[in-house]
Amino acid sequence: MIQIPKKIKTVIFDLDGTLVDSMGMWKEIDVAFLGRFGIPLPDRLQEDIEGKSFSETAVYFKERFSIPMSLQEIKDCWNEMAMYQYSHVVPLKQGVREFLDYLKRKGISMGIATSNSRELVTAVTKALDISNYFSAITVGCQVAKGKPAPDVYLFAAGLLEADPKECLVFEDVPAGILAGKRAGMTVWAVEDDYSTGMREEKEALADAFLHSYEEIDLGD
Repeated sequence: MIQIPKKIKTVIFDLDGTLVDSMGMWKEIDVAFLGRFGIPLPDRLQEDIEGKSFSETAVYFKERFSIPMSLQEIKDCWNEMAMYQYSHVVPLKQGVREFLDYLKRKGISMGIATSNSRELVTAVTKALDISNYFSAITVGCQVAKGKPAPDVYLFAAGLLEADPKECLVFEDVPAGILAGKRAGMTVWAVEDDYSTGMREEKEALADAFLHSYEEIDLGD
């Protein structure tokens, strides 16, 4: 079992692959979206867009694949393609709700800092009935640079009135881990099926590695 360091007063979570089990769905969306234009899915696409904000990813797709849509149309299309899943299908990762309850009991403030869209994070937190745990929800489109830049985590800390040195970040991919570390925060990596092949890199970058939230000591 692993214990939350005593210095921690705030916990900030990434969303996809960290709080919720949703990463595999995005490959299917990318296949379907590019398929509309007769474009096959490149092998390393997910690695190439890792950490980018929703807006940055739209720019990447438009420029790399010459998508004949505006950036807003691309983002609206992705939101539409993913909305049902985020509203009805995407589950919490195992042990998350118990951990959120523990943090609430301990008086530790919580936030979300995600590369996903505001629309989808709102939909999934509402559907899973976890919105009330979080005092701030920030998205990559609110800051100048997406992960691995520290911007979204520093912005979240500012909204939470938290000292970065007293923040614990949960992340599932290397770009997110780097973002948290560059923000001066403690970062714990979370196992996810999507990033299994990145485990060694995640373990090397993070301060700790969790196979499951159930490994966290919730004893009072």
